[in-house]
Amino acid sequence: CMNYMLPLSYAWGNFSVLAVGIWAIVQRDSLDAITMFLAGLLLTVLTDIIHISIFYPSHDFLSDVKRFSIGMAIFSLLLKPVSCYLVYQMYRERGGE
Repeated sequence: CMNYMLPLSYAWGNFSVLAVGIWAIVQRDSLDAITMFLAGLLLTVLTDIIHISIFYPSHDFLSDVKRFSIGMAIFSLLLKPVSCYLVYQMYRERGGE
């Protein structure tokens, strides 16, 4: 998000899921909040893959800042399945089936 290499939809999608995640943490008894957070995380996994694959720059235009930015985006994408698993465990603790 810092380098403006990826479009604004990447930032809006991830920040929206972050906001829903904060809502899910604050309201510990809400099953809807945790369900929306899990669905948002799963959706952003798909959209992150699409954004990174479409907007990845060629080797000629890859500066150090862009390399760091895309590296952090890929790192975030790699951590999302772990986050999905942990959120699913929270969903099961709150009474989800």
